[in-house]
Amino acid sequence: SNSLAYRVLVSESMLQQTQVATVMGYYNRFIEQFPTIQSLGNAELEDVMTLWSGLGYYRRARLLHQAARRILEHHDGVVPRSEKELLAIPGIGPYTCGAIRSIAFNDAAPAVDGNVNRILTRLFAL
Repeated sequence: SNSLAYRVLVSESMLQQTQVATVMGYYNRFIEQFPTIQSLGNAELEDVMTLWSGLGYYRRARLLHQAARRILEHHDGVVPRSEKELLAIPGIGPYTCGAIRSIAFNDAAPAVDGNVNRILTRLFAL
């Protein structure tokens, strides 16, 4: 669903370089303030940055805001399902794309982060 895809986008953006325990409170406050992709995309960047304050890596907040605006402008407010369309959105890379596709749309899409990649590389001597 679009709501779940949006929530995965927010959570994965927040979880980059940040532990789950740290993100929990920020995530809940963020979703309370911006419950939909429309509310985030229509928000002022300053409001997004204020809510993100203290979480660090502020580029993630800017990219998430840009992503919401892009989804509103190019996809009528619906998070796209295809890999190609997702990867064209600011701030969505291969891992976040895979997470959105697998969690929100139940697609068989890989979500391989740097840690998994390092393990596989060592395991198979790639």
